[in-house]
Amino acid sequence: MDKPTITPPRRIVTGHNEQGRSFILHDGPAPTCLQPDHAPNVMMCDLWEIPTFPPDNTGSKDNSLRPVKLSPPTNGAIFRVVEFPPDGERNWAGSKQVFAQYGEPHALSTKEERHPGFHKTPSVDFAVCLQGEIWALMEEGETRMLPGDTLVQRGTNHAWANRGDKPARVAFIMIGAPEV
Repeated sequence: MDKPTITPPRRIVTGHNEQGRSFILHDGPAPTCLQPDHAPNVMMCDLWEIPTFPPDNTGSKDNSLRPVKLSPPTNGAIFRVVEFPPDGERNWAGSKQVFAQYGEPHALSTKEERHPGFHKTPSVDFAVCLQGEIWALMEEGETRMLPGDTLVQRGTNHAWANRGDKPARVAFIMIGAPEV
């Protein structure tokens, strides 16, 4: 399957110059994006990573310039945007390989689920639907999210289903938490 062209989100990062004055440090396409080999029409872009708390706003180090990994650092956070193609266009047979490329094959559910994308991360995730529509599926229940809708995912086994015919974009702020 050829990798389709998916435009990364624009990422603007501020900083402090040598005189301590604020300025725009970065302004351009998100530099750390992954289109998995077995699901090239999915794109995960990490916009920023906080490796530990409290965050350090000194210097200009960009902690997001590393391989994309599904979960945030144990005591840190990730800000990311994911583009989900319609479910009918996904290569669900390659899910194991996709989660392996995310660095976490163990996150994919091994139980027989009603959707092949069920997974679990040790995190609290704040999700905001930016574009399209996405369904948040739990083991019991589901809800449709439209642009502007938010969801707090608290370490649950869950899946994201795009039942529409256009891609959906969702922003996530993922904070590392003990596994439930």
